[in-house]
Amino acid sequence: LATGPRQNNGIFYEIRTYDVKPWKMKEFVDIINKYIHLRTAHSELVGFWSAELGAMNKVVHIWKYDNFDHRTAVRRALASDKEWQGKLINSILPFVEKQDNEVAYLVPWCQLGKPPKEGGIYEWVTFQMKPGGPALWGEAFRAATNAHINTGYTKLIGVFHTEYGLLNRVHVIWWNESPDHRAAGRHRAHEDARVVAAVRESVRFLESQQNVLLIPLQCSPLK
Repeated sequence: LATGPRQNNGIFYEIRTYDVKPWKMKEFVDIINKYIHLRTAHSELVGFWSAELGAMNKVVHIWKYDNFDHRTAVRRALASDKEWQGKLINSILPFVEKQDNEVAYLVPWCQLGKPPKEGGIYEWVTFQMKPGGPALWGEAFRAATNAHINTGYTKLIGVFHTEYGLLNRVHVIWWNESPDHRAAGRHRAHEDARVVAAVRESVRFLESQQNVLLIPLQCSPLK
C-alpha cells in the first residue's frame, strides 16, 4: 500500500543503478564520460555518480521525463540511434553485472536543488518506510529532514519517493563539502535535541536505511 499527495504534474525521475564488474569500472567510467552526450541528446540527465563508500563498483544515474509518453518516445528514438548503440550502450553492457531501475517523484515539499559549488561529495540515503506511503509517514519524514537542514552543515539536493520498484522507499540526496565535513556535521546533529526528537518520531515508520557516499562523474550535471 502506498498513498500520498497527488502529483502536481507528470514529471518523474528514472533512477538507474548498475553494478559493474570490478576490473572494468575505470573503462566503464571512461566510456560514459566520453560518449554520454549521445544519450543526453534524447533526454535530460540529472546526475551520474559512482559509489565510494557504502557500496562498491556501483553507479547511479537519474533521468528526468515530462511524463510516461515522453519516456516512451525517448526509448523509441534510442532504439533507432545506431551511434548511441554502437559507441555507448554496446560498449558498456558487457561490463555490467546487474541493472535496476525505479520510477520516482520528488516529494511535493522539495524542489530539486544544486550544490553551492563544485567539488563536494554526495550522500545517497535510501529509507525503506512502512507500508502506507507519505499519507502515513510523510509529515514525520519531512520534519526529520528539515531538522537536518536547519543544522546548516549539509545541503539538500532532492527527496524522491518511489512509484515503480520497491514501494514506500524514499531516496534522499545530500551534498557536503567533504566526507570529514559531513562527519563533523553529523556529530553536531546527533547532539541537537531538535534533530534527535524529529528523528525519533520518524523512525517509528522506518524499516531499514542505507547510506552511500557518491562521487560525481566528470559528465554529471550535478558535480
